[in-house]
Amino acid sequence: MVQKPPYSITEMAASHLANIVETVTRLEYGTEFKRDIRLHRENRLRTIHSSLAIEGNVLSLDEVTAVIEGKTIAGKQTEIREVMNAYAAYETIMTLDPYSIKDFLRSHRLMTAGLVKESGVFRSGDVGVFDGDVPIHIGARPQFVPRLIEGLFEWARASELHPVLKSAIVHYEIETIHPFADGNGRMGRLWQTLFLAQWNTIFAWIPMETVLYNDRVHYYQAIEDAHTANDAGPFIEFTLRSVLDTLIDQVEHQVEHQVEHQVEHQVELSPVQGSVLKALSNRSLLRKELYMEIGLNPDSRSFKRHIQPLLDEGLVERTVPEKPTSSIQRYRLSAKGRRIAQGL
Repeated sequence: MVQKPPYSITEMAASHLANIVETVTRLEYGTEFKRDIRLHRENRLRTIHSSLAIEGNVLSLDEVTAVIEGKTIAGKQTEIREVMNAYAAYETIMTLDPYSIKDFLRSHRLMTAGLVKESGVFRSGDVGVFDGDVPIHIGARPQFVPRLIEGLFEWARASELHPVLKSAIVHYEIETIHPFADGNGRMGRLWQTLFLAQWNTIFAWIPMETVLYNDRVHYYQAIEDAHTANDAGPFIEFTLRSVLDTLIDQVEHQVEHQVEHQVEHQVELSPVQGSVLKALSNRSLLRKELYMEIGLNPDSRSFKRHIQPLLDEGLVERTVPEKPTSSIQRYRLSAKGRRIAQGL
């Protein structure tokens, strides 16, 4: 018989769950989130930065982004390797089976390759979390770890508990069992995200780890409170609130983006200015080339009337902004201009 992990569902956790379900529906069907590929990438980078920062990695979000883009940065090689490994692990998230021991170990191997000796295998020795010399939590004895993780996954597979609740319990139990010599926190957060993504794929791009990092004092306190009570209830309540906060942030971001998009489309363009945006849609042009394209005389009066307002509005930009009268000066659409040109 599979042993049920010790947990209770507080009224606050139940309230968070109801709000999560409602907010996910709003994000999925009431916004452009699912189609916002650039935001997905940004969120993935935020996820990696925050999950590693919780463990003490000091690289900034910009530095993490640079590493993923293959750029050279000044930093510890171990921290750079942590970023590359975490990116590799999260990139496989939609191919993983959350109940598979094999996938669990494979993900740990991706997460810790080149960083720890026992990468991709359960630990062979005792481990614990210490505050100085004071033990805060001692993981299960190594000989019991495989069976404990197997039992946890068997329970999770058989349980009819809502996946959001289940994800929090699995996260907590991984932290409690401490199955690896290193990387337990990263794996706990990855596996909670995996359970959530199995319920709704948008969670593959939701940076819950950012909220956990920003509120890491309470994150650690929730783990400690659950250990003290021998009940995952405090941790469930905390992580569900974190999931909800992250979802609300994403909805608000989408609403702000939609308002900005609507305001942009309220910019009044003359027919000639519309032609300018279309002419620059996929290229940059010299002034004389642009005038030929739209059929205007290349004089300063035409420039002030038709082109300068587009520059002032931020729809068109110069390729050599520091030298406006340069002979090699070309004109192109800004990001804002591209969005408006798409609607013309």
